[in-house]
Amino acid sequence: MSTQTAAKPKTTAELAAEFGLKPDEYQVILDRLGREPNYVELGVFSVMWSEHCSYKSSRKQLRKFPTTGPRVICGPGENAGVIDIDDGQACIFKMESHNHPSFIEPYQGAATGVGGIMRDVFTMGARPVALLNALRFGEPDHPKTRRLVEGVVAGIGGYGNCVGVPTVAGETNFHAGYNGNILVNAMCVGLADADKIFYSAAPEPGLPVVYFGSKTGRDGIHGATMASVEFSEDSEEKRPTVQVGDPFAEKLLIEATLELMASGAVAAIQDMGAAGLTSSSVEMAGKGGLGITLDLDKVPQREENMSAYEMMLSESQERMLAILKPGREEDGYRIFKKWGLDAAVIGETNTSGHIVLKHKGEIVCDLPLAPLSDDAPLYDRPWVQPALEPAISPASVAAHDLNDALLKIVSSPDQASKRWLWEQYDRHVMADTLADSATGHDAGMVRVHGTKKALAVTSDCTPRYVKADPYEGGKQCVAEAWRNLTAVGAEPIAITDNLNFGNPEKPEIMGQIVRAIDGMAEACRELAFPVVSGNVSLYNETNGQAIPPTPTVGAVGLLKDYDQRVGFNRVRAGQVLILIGETVGEMGSTLYLREVLNREEGAPPKVDLACEKNNGTLVRRLIKSGVAKGVHDLSDGGLLVAAAEMALASNIGLELKNPSDLSDHVFAFAEDQARYLIAVDEASAHLVTAQAAEADVPAAVVGVAGGTTLTYPGLSLEIETIRETNERWLPDYMAGKA
Repeated sequence: MSTQTAAKPKTTAELAAEFGLKPDEYQVILDRLGREPNYVELGVFSVMWSEHCSYKSSRKQLRKFPTTGPRVICGPGENAGVIDIDDGQACIFKMESHNHPSFIEPYQGAATGVGGIMRDVFTMGARPVALLNALRFGEPDHPKTRRLVEGVVAGIGGYGNCVGVPTVAGETNFHAGYNGNILVNAMCVGLADADKIFYSAAPEPGLPVVYFGSKTGRDGIHGATMASVEFSEDSEEKRPTVQVGDPFAEKLLIEATLELMASGAVAAIQDMGAAGLTSSSVEMAGKGGLGITLDLDKVPQREENMSAYEMMLSESQERMLAILKPGREEDGYRIFKKWGLDAAVIGETNTSGHIVLKHKGEIVCDLPLAPLSDDAPLYDRPWVQPALEPAISPASVAAHDLNDALLKIVSSPDQASKRWLWEQYDRHVMADTLADSATGHDAGMVRVHGTKKALAVTSDCTPRYVKADPYEGGKQCVAEAWRNLTAVGAEPIAITDNLNFGNPEKPEIMGQIVRAIDGMAEACRELAFPVVSGNVSLYNETNGQAIPPTPTVGAVGLLKDYDQRVGFNRVRAGQVLILIGETVGEMGSTLYLREVLNREEGAPPKVDLACEKNNGTLVRRLIKSGVAKGVHDLSDGGLLVAAAEMALASNIGLELKNPSDLSDHVFAFAEDQARYLIAVDEASAHLVTAQAAEADVPAAVVGVAGGTTLTYPGLSLEIETIRETNERWLPDYMAGKA
């Protein structure tokens, strides 16, 4: 006789806990429904109330951001932000994270991150024209780092290259703080007619709901929930929650979606991203104040015997949900057939205010929509002021051999050339790329096809600043993005953000979130640089160890005439170098301190937003007038690193001097903000310093271009020596030599 007993069935409350719902949240569900939810309904609540979908820990803080402006057509709340770029044209853009999936399965995690962010953009009627990424990996010596770099870069290139959208800019950092939780933030920029923007809210009842794209499988189930919890030692077991992408299907989906929109058949449309069919259907009906009924038997499926729960929570890629205008189903089917896509009418809008799901002849879910979205939990998490790094006096920072110091910094993992990485990305497909990672510009640039306009795009964050002081670091993320757009001659217009932090239930982490957003919001207000879209990625922790706070900013600017663009790659012999902005010797949290003196400490540089605005306005004026022949903003590594990058990009020597009272190593490597290094013809130098004085902008002649050597008091290095050192680290590392 067997002594085994059957496992005791789990209660609904126990299942709710497994699905990430806390006891008080589950009680709210019981109160709202007046009954226990069934298994499918519980799954729907769990994903819609997950941190990833509901922003329940951050919504209160996000309200601090300015979201309107003279060029803002659509701010946060839709799939992506929309800005006016004149002549009846609009730019649509957004940044989003795929951190947790990329750590578990780097190739597919990164690839589907690219696919997902493109869908957010073309769902609104825009053709994607540029991709960016912001990557943070663990320390190079960590056993997982090399494999993660290889997989993520291959995934980004493999997907973006196949779809045929250029990857034009980005940033890549390494730090031990990301050993257990890398960050993969992807951004997409698209173009559309300003009067042909598509939205997700269902407009009226009685309209057909059409599924089109790839079939639904079991990949990615509970991906949104997985992205809303910390990692632990068993994180590798979460691999089934990672989606699998098909870039060729995405290309077909882009063309079919844009053709469907052009046909006039679309009443509302939403991509199936996080939480798949659940979030898309709930959001479309909920935003329209309607109800929706779906027959899951009609959902195209690639696996047998899929349950209602699996279909609703699957995050299979390359899928869309559209609400068509009355009688336009056949028009849709004709387009879907042309592009070889699966498609089916799977439901209808109604006035019930509920989502009703039918499967195999039975109603398997009947939920009011309001609690799923409008009434999702909203937390005012307790927080404490983060501990701040103390200020560091420039006089307390030891001098070091400057030749050695510069070579150490330019060959450090953060500062070394990322050529090995970006050469794997197609940067010129579509033939409109004007500037990319290879060209010596502070921002990527793409032409607005058929016009003289160009979009400038950049991604920025300095996590070491944010960790040392979240408020100042938050300001700096926005200010540097604004500065990078300014440095190529663009008018900065708006930003998207990707707020990557640890567990918000810890008051010290919530303090980082609150203060970083405070700083970012202030910078956005002062620089007239509104937030039009974004993403929050929390619980980036493993075994209780949080990542460095990383609020990444993606920014877009406009050049009305791309012939007026400038970079730092065309400096010529005899041109004079002028430093715009004041240098007081900000040495806290600098690369010099970390890479040369092995000290990760000190208050980050202060960000004076009035100076940023004033200095940047002057620089844009100098670019537009044609006086500035080369421009590079100063950031990581300060003046000497910016000069080295200018020398490498222009393939010319620079002879620099120290016109200040600061010691040579401090003036060389201080990371004071609001500064630019500009190259002008010798005859224009006096004009520039005079205009700067009139505008109350500090400006000083710091050198002249010529020869093949970078020189400075105490430093003399051949440009080719710097280049070889800068280029060598990453290829050697990926080959296992470093």
